[in-house]
Amino acid sequence: MRAAVATAQNYEDPFAGLELTEVPTPTAPTGWTRIRLRAAALNPHDLWTLRGVGHPADRIPIILGCEGAGVTDDGREVVVYPVLGDANRGGGDSTLDPERALMSETVNGTLADYVVVPDEMVVEKPVSISFTEAACLGVAWGTAYRMLFTRGEVKPGSRVLVQGGNGGVASAAIVLAKQAGAVVYATARTAEKREFAASCGADVVLASGERVPERVDVVIETIGEATWRHSLRALRPGGRIVIAGATSGGMPPAELERVFYQQLSVIGSTGCTRGEFEAMLRAIDVGGARPHTASIGFEEIPDGYRRMLAGTSGKIVVEFPG
Repeated sequence: MRAAVATAQNYEDPFAGLELTEVPTPTAPTGWTRIRLRAAALNPHDLWTLRGVGHPADRIPIILGCEGAGVTDDGREVVVYPVLGDANRGGGDSTLDPERALMSETVNGTLADYVVVPDEMVVEKPVSISFTEAACLGVAWGTAYRMLFTRGEVKPGSRVLVQGGNGGVASAAIVLAKQAGAVVYATARTAEKREFAASCGADVVLASGERVPERVDVVIETIGEATWRHSLRALRPGGRIVIAGATSGGMPPAELERVFYQQLSVIGSTGCTRGEFEAMLRAIDVGGARPHTASIGFEEIPDGYRRMLAGTSGKIVVEFPG
């Protein structure tokens, strides 16, 4: 079968270790399910693997890809829940398992014709959601759902600021928050990216650092150092910053005086549980929210990663013929 494989790691040139190649088609042992992929999304996580950040060299080679959707050997249309974790080790929450991992970290990922996953990671795909749409829900949309509703406690009428509104998690947060009845503000660096954030449903889109018209209840933060000061100042007293990334750096001035005086909460969030993932699928099945996607073929994967590095909006999805 075809597969996009990380064969080496190079921080300065991640593409040096990316190979589109043929590998043996896997079989499913007892307790595992084989899925014929129909679509799989590209993720920044793949590039960190190729750079050697957070991925030990002894796990190379490995097939890349954290998210996907396809058809099982017995004909079921399914989505991959991407977190390998034990809820018992996490006190009832698989994302808190110290040994948790994403697809492509400890087992081969989804950028291939077939993938084999534990049975508990196989989730039925709603008929209303296409394979291409479903393929990018596991990481970005699952992360956004947990940030908003489990960690951020967003409710109808909540005021939410989404920093960097063109990114995968950020744009998903805009769509999901708007569908849930929140008032959504977003920021983006360029006019094109602000237009994209508006197309996702943001009520008001601002330039990066621009004053928010009113204080918000929750900030969805994936940028880090570049937006941290703005995020703190955008919150009402008692508000929450929910953070699931720090793409611009992870060591901003903490401004502890503001945090304690305004009684702000800084809340970390990673991934989602299977229950949250299933709840998110039901919500968009009924509510009609959908990801913004751009489709590419298997041979275009390197170019897709380059587009992602350049800051393209939405999610890039590799489509496999049925």
